[in-house]
Amino acid sequence: MKLHYLQHVPFEGLANIENWARVRGFSITGTRLYAGANPPALDAVDWLVVMGGPMNIYEEGRYPWLKEEKKFIEKAIQSGKVVLGICLGAQLIADVLGGRVYRNPHKEIGWFNVSLTPEARASRLFSVLPDRFTAFHWHGDTFHLPPEAERTAESEACAMQAFQYDGGRVTGLQFHLESSGESIRLLISHCRDELTAGAYIQDEGTILSRPQHILEISRNMNLFLDRLKEAFPACPAEVSSAR
Repeated sequence: MKLHYLQHVPFEGLANIENWARVRGFSITGTRLYAGANPPALDAVDWLVVMGGPMNIYEEGRYPWLKEEKKFIEKAIQSGKVVLGICLGAQLIADVLGGRVYRNPHKEIGWFNVSLTPEARASRLFSVLPDRFTAFHWHGDTFHLPPEAERTAESEACAMQAFQYDGGRVTGLQFHLESSGESIRLLISHCRDELTAGAYIQDEGTILSRPQHILEISRNMNLFLDRLKEAFPACPAEVSSAR
């Protein structure tokens, strides 16, 4: 199995997803979009993981590679690949599938609870997670649910925390389960200016003082990815248009 990831900034990589994939025998490749690299041919991809980043999906003038990235994501979905988006990645997938991305009423940064929806509890993927769990967050945007997708998680600050499409073959997580202690420290180092006063923004000390949450999200990430692998052991045949 071949896992390929799209990376938007140097400090937001696969983190604990890489550990999981290597243990389970995946080959791993990545495209560093911020460095001008181009995604591979789709026959080199079984799973596509779209990472986070501080940019917005509608900033194509500032980040011209976003336009081609969206086309690649759409082709991956149409070709029957397993596609997982995290934070910005979830927003990009939502946009490709026809959901509008816009500013959330609140920025959400730090450790906050996420609750599964009734649709998630009936999902073969999301039902492996607890009904309520702590996740790491760092986002200011949200999105409308794409047509034919199911909303699967919510938080107090953001109603659209996760969705699944095509039975979960395509999934978006607004929150972070992949984060490690090192990836969180890197994010703080590069985006510390966003740690301003806010109802759902924790300070640096609070964020870094919760090692028990890092263990929790790692466990839940592994559970979720194991179920995803079980549900989609091989890429299905080409499916209809994403839109």
